[in-house]
Amino acid sequence: MSTAKDKQKCLDCLTQAIIDLDGQADQSELTKISNLIIQTMTGPWRSFHTPNHIFEVGEGGDAIEVISALFHDLVYVQVDQGISVNISRYISPYIKQDREQLVILDPPELQEDIVFKIVTMLFGFKHGQPLLPMSGQNEFLSALIAIKALENMLPLSKLTEIAACIEATIPFRPQLDSGLTCSDLLFGRLVNANEEFQFGWGDQEIAEIVKRAVRLSNRDVENFASPKPSRFLDNTWNLIPETNHDLKNVNSYSVHGYRVSIQKMEGFMNFLSPEIVFRRYRNEPDDKTYYKLLAQTQYNLEVSRLYLGTKLTSIAILEALSFRIGHDISLSTMMGELPVPGKTVMGLGQLLPSITTPHQPSNPIEVEVLELLDKGRKVDSSYDVKNSPVATFMVKSIGFPEMQRMLNLSKEFFKGNLTSEDLLASCDPYVMSMIKSAVLELFDSRKAALSQ
Repeated sequence: MSTAKDKQKCLDCLTQAIIDLDGQADQSELTKISNLIIQTMTGPWRSFHTPNHIFEVGEGGDAIEVISALFHDLVYVQVDQGISVNISRYISPYIKQDREQLVILDPPELQEDIVFKIVTMLFGFKHGQPLLPMSGQNEFLSALIAIKALENMLPLSKLTEIAACIEATIPFRPQLDSGLTCSDLLFGRLVNANEEFQFGWGDQEIAEIVKRAVRLSNRDVENFASPKPSRFLDNTWNLIPETNHDLKNVNSYSVHGYRVSIQKMEGFMNFLSPEIVFRRYRNEPDDKTYYKLLAQTQYNLEVSRLYLGTKLTSIAILEALSFRIGHDISLSTMMGELPVPGKTVMGLGQLLPSITTPHQPSNPIEVEVLELLDKGRKVDSSYDVKNSPVATFMVKSIGFPEMQRMLNLSKEFFKGNLTSEDLLASCDPYVMSMIKSAVLELFDSRKAALSQ
């Protein structure tokens, strides 16, 4: 969808939601807000958290959910490398930057108003508190912008419900030692807000507000329960360059830089469990839906862990080999440039031999991963090829168990506990010989081209 169409869709969604909530739909102001949302969501580093994502998160929801979805990823400091001037005017009265960290202001510097008080109450934040990227910083600031932008169009109670929904999109929060969940905490904060601002809600109404927030939160991460692991990995590959900006420089990012980006994602996938991806509060969602989400997420996580670990092993070998040339070698030097439409490009995968008697996968996860490595993910990526020729060659040659052994050694290499030569020496001699020969042949083709 074009930017103009995204802006129009955003405006239509916002306008209809305000009308549905019996608010004052100021068309001129809503146009400005819609343009601001789409402009921010189409920033140069956005590849997953885009207009399409916010429309998907809001799809099928009520008016509160639609508005919350449109605003919930507006601030993403790590991805955007800061906060744009266009949206900072909404939040600059409440926060300051202290070196590399954003901090909530203290009185008297802080000129607190009722909107700010509600948002900080729902997030459990305090004056003078440093904001942390993985602990609600982006969601807090996004909620604050949403409520400030709409404060003259909706009553305070509806703005509070929107802020509650955005708070619920803080991801991957485990249950506390006390047994309370983040949804339980949100319920308690809504009870306090109800008492202080006299919204007149009963406990059941507050529980419904939390259930709505859980629905929105689960749609925000529904990709984790995609029925096809390939779809899940496609979205994962869109996420990687958002926080690894060097990958935007196609054909010039280093072997080391690519490895680090894969390593970070592999570590993240090993940290996750289905229970901290999806939320449940008072039978929302119901048993059948919830446990289906958990089962599919578990399967997708297992596929992604093996897939990323296998790719990480293959790139570790190329990185160790590249050290024989230098310490900041581009990936395209070792593997060839990314394919370009209408142009023949020599790549390392074309120079590796076929394996006549390949190792066979031993379980469904391995079958799925080998298929993804060999045939490729479903969607093209601007910074990477869909398939993984070196990883495929290695798996077919030595099998997944040996790749796991090599992964453990590779991680020691990354830590500096194992030299590059030690890692290469630990690899299967045939595999190592064929990869080296393929790299040398790639270099020879360049030499031949230069010698014409």
